[in-house]
Order: sequence, then structure tokens, then C-alpha cells
Amino acid sequence: MDALGRDFYDAREADLAERVSERRLAHIKGVAEMCAELAAVYGVDAASARLAGLLHDWDKGYDDDQIRERVRELGIEDEIGARVVEEMPRVLHGPTAAAALARTWPEIPSDIIEAIRTHTTASTTMSSLGKILYVADAIEPSRTFEDAPYLRSLIGAVSLDELYFLVYKFWTRALIDHDAVLHPDTIEIWNQLARERKHHQWKE
Repeated sequence: MDALGRDFYDAREADLAERVSERRLAHIKGVAEMCAELAAVYGVDAASARLAGLLHDWDKGYDDDQIRERVRELGIEDEIGARVVEEMPRVLHGPTAAAALARTWPEIPSDIIEAIRTHTTASTTMSSLGKILYVADAIEPSRTFEDAPYLRSLIGAVSLDELYFLVYKFWTRALIDHDAVLHPDTIEIWNQLARERKHHQWKE
């Protein structure tokens, strides 16, 4: 049923019940199911998408200081950048989860690991699976922000690229509205997306 099999999926879900809060686990399950739904609509392997959704918040149970220490323990501080580690602890659980999961279970496909790594900050090289996870994390059913119903209504009505663009635009605006420090790659990612959209490179 799922990438690596149902037993692997169920075991990791049981692990998560010990790693995160009940509320966080409900969000994770919602993301996993939304990933599968989006995958079915946009022609991506649903098993891989569901597993990426399940594992994306593997390290979300750490507080800010703990997640910084987790980065150092995993030896990925240089990869992430010292400024991001210091100023943006809320985005670190993507890279740390990816690194930890890949080391513990090297059988997890690399595209799933990469989707998990980029789900907090996005990147200029997002795969379709990565875009699905990024979107699902934003619009799974428990999300109640004002634009969530509208974004959910676009599933299947617009291309995956367009939906990803609109979700990225929403989150970037929200960060600016809350005077948040932006990730160093945010402007580069935005410019790439805006340029592609302007030149009509996406298929509806």
C-alpha cells in the first residue's frame, strides 16, 4: 500500500506518537492523507507522497534550543548555514528530519528524503513530490487560516505548479506581515517562480 510497505508506515506512525504531541500527530496524519489526495490528482506516486507526509514533522517535538543542538549532533550546521540555525529555528526540523531518517533508514527513497528536507523553506529545485508535501502541509484539513478553503478549492482546478506558487506566495506574505526574518533563499525562490509564471511555462 505504501512506500516500503504498510508495516514500515505503521511502525513509524507509532514512533511519532511517542515523539510529538497529540495535536501535532493529528496534523501529521492530515498532511499524509492530503499528500495522497494531491498525488492522485497530479500523477505522483501516492504511496511515496503519503509516507513523506507522515515523516515530514519527525523532529517537530524539539524546542528551539533542542533543534539547534540536533543540527550540531547531525553535523549539518555548515549545510544549513549558521545564520539560519541561529535566527530561524522553526525551519530546522525539515533538514534535521531528513538527515536523521536517511541515516536510520537508508532504504527510504531519496525523493522522499529530499521532499522532507525542503518542506519548511522550499528550494529552487523542488520535485513534484516536494511541491505536494509543501502544499499539503499548508492546506491539510485542520488548517483554518482565512485562505485555506480557497487554496483547497483549487486542487485539480489549477496545475500543481500554480497551486505551489500560490501557497508559496501566501506563506511569504504571512512571514512579511509578521515581521519575520526571511530565509536567505526566499527571494531567489520567489523570483524563479514569478519568472516561470510570467512566461507561462506551466501547464494548466
